[in-house]
Amino acid sequence: MGQDQTKQQIEKGLHLYQSNQTEKALRVWMRVLEKSADPAGRFRVLGCLITAHAEMGRYKDMLKFAVVQIDTARELEDPDYLTESYLNLARSNEKLCEFQKTISYCKTCLNMQGTTVSLQLNGQVSLSMGNAFLGLSIFQKALECFEKALRYAHNNDDKMLECRVCCSLGNFYAQMKDYEKALFFPCKAAELVNDYGKGWSLKYRAMSQYHMAVAYRKLGRLADAMDCCEESMKIALQHGDRPLQALCLLCFADIHRSRKDVQTAFPRYDSSMSIMTEIGNRLGLIQVLLGMTKCWMIQKELDKALESIEKAQELAEGLGNKLGLLKLHCLCERIYRTKGQQRELRDHVVKFHECVEEMELYCGMCGESIGEKNNQLQALPCSHFFHLK
Repeated sequence: MGQDQTKQQIEKGLHLYQSNQTEKALRVWMRVLEKSADPAGRFRVLGCLITAHAEMGRYKDMLKFAVVQIDTARELEDPDYLTESYLNLARSNEKLCEFQKTISYCKTCLNMQGTTVSLQLNGQVSLSMGNAFLGLSIFQKALECFEKALRYAHNNDDKMLECRVCCSLGNFYAQMKDYEKALFFPCKAAELVNDYGKGWSLKYRAMSQYHMAVAYRKLGRLADAMDCCEESMKIALQHGDRPLQALCLLCFADIHRSRKDVQTAFPRYDSSMSIMTEIGNRLGLIQVLLGMTKCWMIQKELDKALESIEKAQELAEGLGNKLGLLKLHCLCERIYRTKGQQRELRDHVVKFHECVEEMELYCGMCGESIGEKNNQLQALPCSHFFHLK
C-alpha cells in the first residue's frame, strides 16, 4: 500500500469513526497497519488507533499501540514524531494509573525539544503530568503543571487544550474542597465548548457536564447535579465511551447517597465498579469503594464498611494515592469511635495526621488543615495555596 492509498484509507477510517462506526474504523486502520509500507502513514494510523482505544477504555491496547508507535518514530528519525509517541506512552500509563511512569515519560518529552510541533505538544505533556501528580496527591506540583498547561493553551490559542485543563482544575479543586472553584472551571470549559466547539468531538461537552455534576453534588445542588450527569451519560452512551459511563454511574450513585437513598445508590456503584474493573481505572475503583463504605455506614453495617475500606486501602497503597488513604483513615476513625475500640481509633487518628503532614495540607496563614471542609482557597504564583479568609 503506497503513500496516497494509505492517506485515503486513514481518512476513510476517520470518517467512519466520527459517524460512530468505531469497529468498522478499527478494521480499516488495522488493515493499513498490516499493509502500508509508508512509515509516516503507519505513525499516523497508530495515533488514530491510540485515540480510539483510549476513548473506548481499552487502555492496555492503547499502551500496546503506543509502544509500536515509538518504534515507528525511531525509524522516522524525527524528534517531533518521537515526542508525540512518548506523550502517547505517558497518556496510556496515566489511564492505567501508573502515575510514576507517566511522570517519567512526560519528563522525557520535555527533554526532547524538537521543532514547533514539540512545543505545541508541551501543553498536553504538562496536563498529563499534572493529572499524574494529582493521582499521587502531590497537589502543589499538580497545580504547577495545570497552570503551565493553561499558559501553553493561551499562548497557542488552543481552546481544546484549555477546555481539558479546566476540567482537570475542576477535579483538583473538588479534591481540595474549594467547591466554588470546582464548579467555576468546568463551567468555563462548558463555555469554551459552546463558543468554539462546533466541530469538536462531543466528548468535550460530556466531560465538562460530568465535572459540573460532581461540583453541584458537593455543593448540595442535587437536581442540577442530576441534570448535568444525565446529559454527560447520554453522550457517553451514544459514543460507547466506557470510561465516562463508569464516572457518570459513580456520580449518580453519589447523588442518591447524598439523598440518603442507599437502595438506589448500591446498584449504580456496582455497575460503575464493573466498568472500572474492566478498563483498569483503579483510581475510580477507590472512589466507588469510598461511596459504598459511606452507604454501609448509613445502614449501620459497620463490618461491611470495614471490608470495603480494606479493599480500597490496598488499591490506594498500590497507587500511592495519599488522599484516598487519608479519607479511609478518616472513615475508620468514625467507625471505631462508634464501636468504642479505642486502640484502633488512636491508630487511625495518628495515620490520618501523618497523611496530612505528608501531603503538606496545611494553610501557611492560619495553620489549619486544607481539604477538611468546603473552603475558598487562593494559590500563590509558587503554587502554594492558603485559605482565602
